[in-house]
Amino acid sequence: MASKLKIAKGNEVQVITGSEKGKRGVVLEVNQVLMRVKVQGVKLVKKHDKKDGIQTKEAFIDYSNVKKLSDKKPVKKTDKKSKK
Repeated sequence: MASKLKIAKGNEVQVITGSEKGKRGVVLEVNQVLMRVKVQGVKLVKKHDKKDGIQTKEAFIDYSNVKKLSDKKPVKKTDKKSKK
């Protein structure tokens, strides 16, 4: 069963352990079942494809290896009109 994670897509995070320690980035994807996140610019791997050649893309890292720095959720705006 997947648990609800405190880190969501769009949040800014920092890697706290491992070879990528200290790097910051935005969360691109979250896998709640495996408890892993994909962070922009962190853990870059090369994928070989016959059609497109060699591509560099991000790989998943463990949820426990990152800490959340800020939320990037939209703020709800409400109208403050006086009722008569």
